[in-house]
Amino acid sequence: MGKYINPFTDWGFKRLFGQEFSKPLLISFLNDLLVDELHVKDLTFRDKELLPPTKDQRGIICDVYCETDTGERFIVEMQNRWQPNFLDRTICYTCRSILDQVDKGRAESEDAYKFLPVYTICFMNYMPRTDEVSKFRTDIVLADKDTKMQVSNKIRFIYLALPLFKNKAEECVTDFEKWIYVLKHMEALSRMPFTAQKEIFKQLEDYADSHRLTKKEWEAYENSLWVVRDNMACMAAAEREAREKGHAEGRAEGRAEGRAEGRAEGRAEGRAEGRAEGRAEGRAEGRAEEKKAIARNLLAMGLTIEQVAQGSGLPIEEVKSLQ
Repeated sequence: MGKYINPFTDWGFKRLFGQEFSKPLLISFLNDLLVDELHVKDLTFRDKELLPPTKDQRGIICDVYCETDTGERFIVEMQNRWQPNFLDRTICYTCRSILDQVDKGRAESEDAYKFLPVYTICFMNYMPRTDEVSKFRTDIVLADKDTKMQVSNKIRFIYLALPLFKNKAEECVTDFEKWIYVLKHMEALSRMPFTAQKEIFKQLEDYADSHRLTKKEWEAYENSLWVVRDNMACMAAAEREAREKGHAEGRAEGRAEGRAEGRAEGRAEGRAEGRAEGRAEGRAEGRAEEKKAIARNLLAMGLTIEQVAQGSGLPIEEVKSLQ
């Protein structure tokens, strides 16, 4: 096991961002995330964890009331997810947080529909599809489609797709970039970077040090860690199977089209076969690169060599060469 815990297991996420003793970490992270917008002075946990009712929706939610230095108040939901296709779910959770604030017994009163803004911050621990998000940080607000002007501050989504964050330690300039680098690579770090530049990272180092865990804490963390790794391996295997099925269907369609062209064009048959062979070789090379990309993502998330091999479909020796 590494020196530091994986902060994106349910247990690790709760320890760093969902406990009274680690509250300064969350305040610092939020202020660096929302720098030049808001400055959080204090926060209160509404619920330390709200786990979805079914296993396939697993992922901890940290729910807090925030107060800024100017007296503004808002709610933050920190969501940590390992599975794709959860954007609709984040909208549902956020709407629930809004509805919980509405006074249903005073529906006719104007005050019944006054509620605090809700900021939903989502850590996406998988490679997102391009129709989900296409960059590391995606901010979504209620805005006019034509003018792009924000019409309400009552709801906001911030999606952080960790695999799309590529900065090396020396390339991290802002405090927010330093936070993301540390969180993304924490489990593989041998020492905590940036402690000389930002005091809060010394505190983060203490809370994340796996050697300081009690036996009971270690057992809880280890159980949570295996859930994450099993989920990631299963997700990668399912993704690989779907891709291979799509490639097989594409090859079948290509052969059918090639035969049709051959019958129709006669002498062009050789050229068609040559193109088909070229496309087949290109697809094979593409599949190989896809498997390597999956393996690199799984390695970056801390999975073992054997789990990465199982999830990506690559031989163990090839996985080792990617480290």
